[in-house]
Amino acid sequence: MMGGHVVRLALLLCITAAACASSQTCDPTKASNKTWVHVSDVLIDCWTSFVTEDKAEVHILNLNFAGNDYNLFSLEMTNARPMNLIITSQDTAYAACGLNPDVNVYINTPSTVSFPSCNHPNNIHNQSFPTQPKELVKWATQRFGGVTSFTTISNLHSITANATKGTKSGPSSCILRSEDVSQKHFMEIHAETKASLVESCSPQPTIPNIEKELHIINVLETSTARDVSVRIDTKSTSVFLRGPRGTTWTLINPQQTQFGSNNAVLLLTLNHTMPPSVQLDSDSAQDVQRKALSYFSATTFTSYTELGPQRSRVQLVLGMKEKPAVVETSPAPVTPLATNAPVPLLMQLHTSPDYRSPLDPATKVQSDKRIYAEISMHSNIILTIRVISCSVRSMGSCPVIMKPLSFKPEACPSNSCPNSTRLSFTLEQLQELTSTTWDLECSVKLYHSEKCVHEGRVKRNLEVTQPSLQPPTPPCFHFGLPGVLGIAFGGFLIGVLLIGALWFIKIKTGYPTGLDISSTAANLPGCPCSGAKRQPVSTNPSPSEDSSANASIGSTQSTPTSSMA
Repeated sequence: MMGGHVVRLALLLCITAAACASSQTCDPTKASNKTWVHVSDVLIDCWTSFVTEDKAEVHILNLNFAGNDYNLFSLEMTNARPMNLIITSQDTAYAACGLNPDVNVYINTPSTVSFPSCNHPNNIHNQSFPTQPKELVKWATQRFGGVTSFTTISNLHSITANATKGTKSGPSSCILRSEDVSQKHFMEIHAETKASLVESCSPQPTIPNIEKELHIINVLETSTARDVSVRIDTKSTSVFLRGPRGTTWTLINPQQTQFGSNNAVLLLTLNHTMPPSVQLDSDSAQDVQRKALSYFSATTFTSYTELGPQRSRVQLVLGMKEKPAVVETSPAPVTPLATNAPVPLLMQLHTSPDYRSPLDPATKVQSDKRIYAEISMHSNIILTIRVISCSVRSMGSCPVIMKPLSFKPEACPSNSCPNSTRLSFTLEQLQELTSTTWDLECSVKLYHSEKCVHEGRVKRNLEVTQPSLQPPTPPCFHFGLPGVLGIAFGGFLIGVLLIGALWFIKIKTGYPTGLDISSTAANLPGCPCSGAKRQPVSTNPSPSEDSSANASIGSTQSTPTSSMA
């Protein structure tokens, strides 16, 4: 009896597990306009900095349609800057245009493009020019002096120019190649999507508010596509890419993307090719979906897309659009590049550990001070930068001196400084050297998903000064009110003690109490009494005089006075 219950329970668990497993997969169907992935042709373009002498731009539109009998598009140029617009197409098309007086449109003679409705018909000019892209660029260069942009668009619905400049910083010569036309911000291009060329599905029920989306793209073994480019228009995304052997994937603008693939993946922003990260030969939808869930340790995914028979080169646009207006975009060449392709790295020095006081490149650094450095790079994909070693090399001295530089890693939260790392160091070992100009160089490695994708170096020049050897300046003392009162009282006390000491000396040494003022005055120069003659006094007075001395003192002393008077 118990054995039967155990069997039933095990069978129920198996059925539940099978149901859970089946809910994690889905069967693709013909894609609708609300699919996550759209197909766009890989087309050649160019974009330069050229303008004519009168500051007019020169743009070429090469229009391709799907062979319909009646092709209509809208050309809105009322807000455009002064330009010469050349339009060519192998298919018959009709345009409703709105121009401003500074826009001149050139069409071929005879032309397959007609303008039955235009507000400035006199700005439409018929010219005889070639239709092949390279020959057309050559003709436009001879006619106007150069070409600002060449854009190929399939199944155009509308194109609108805004008031921004249509130039791009860089060279002025037009070299046709595969480019991302979505970067041409000076115009908005709306074209017919090709969602019907793919099949897609999402697991049911879908789980809302997933922190990170997971999209799966599978190129079937029957497809002829081998160069597949993916433009990602959504952030914080995980992408699983599966294709036949020999397929090369190109991520044009990975927006903080994690990815896995059984093929090589070219990171366009880094000019670096990642090797396959997973083995998968089967193109079965369930096998690919389960492999993606296992690779990312996920319980569900956002979308699954299958790409069937296509031309050898194709571009996919990943991003949900309710009313799809897919911009015809073009990737750069998908030729795998060497692993030592240059990656722009920047080193910024700071004087404080909070990294809020950047050091000007012309400022001299004292060798006894700690310097804080931040190494960063500009990339749409999140990478981890690890500093392997640093060194300094003397400049302008002979012989050249090179020394290893020890450093200390500093904390750098990923949310506050993405794609960067921090360290600090001192230049104390340079105090005994005569050179003052040094070249600081650090070797770094870039990691994505714990895999090294690039090795590079970053340099920075330093002007080093030695610490001052002069004795320190004596401090200046500042006294407050209590100090001033203390000094005054001390001076008073010292004065009292000195006076007391003098009085004590007088008492102990018996200093005479009487002074002969007249004799003293007689010896004083400038005294009026010193020059007066005195009557001689007898030293032996007679007895009679002595007896009457007391009575006649007044008369004796008054006689000389009356005589002098």
